[in-house]
This record gives sequence, C-alpha cells and structure tokens, in this order.
Amino acid sequence: MGCDQNMEACFYGSVTVGERGQVVIPAEARNEMGIRPGDKLLIMKHPVYQGLMVAKLDALRGFLDEFAREVERMGSEEPVSEAVE
Repeated sequence: MGCDQNMEACFYGSVTVGERGQVVIPAEARNEMGIRPGDKLLIMKHPVYQGLMVAKLDALRGFLDEFAREVERMGSEEPVSEAVE
C-alpha cells in the first residue's frame, strides 16, 4: 500500500540534525528507496510548506526525461479546435 492509500506508509521516523548539519536516513527508507553509499541526492526547499524534499538524482533525471518526452509529444500533436456554439 503506497502513500496515496495510507499516510503511515510515508513516514520512516524522525532524525536529529547533528552539529555539522548532518542527518542519518533511516535504514528502512534507504532500503525501500534503493539509496546506496555514493548515490547523489537532491535537497530542495518545498515550494509551499516549510520543509525539505529529498530525491535521488538518478530518479529525478528519469522523471524529467519522461516529462520532456511527453511535453514534446503533446507539442507535436495537431491542436484540437473548440466547438463554437
């Protein structure tokens, strides 16, 4: 069951920020998300809420590539004319 079905499935616990600003990603989160030593993570400010978002750089690249292909496909389709009543 994913986060869209059960919010508890989205939470891995809490972490404490160390003196150097470091946090430890819980093992369950690392295992489920496939985060391994040496992986690059992107840390972003949430655009609306006061918080941070973390994403694997490779996963984000894949999403953006797919998104760009879909935008390109939509841009090459013939425009749909709206019916005039």
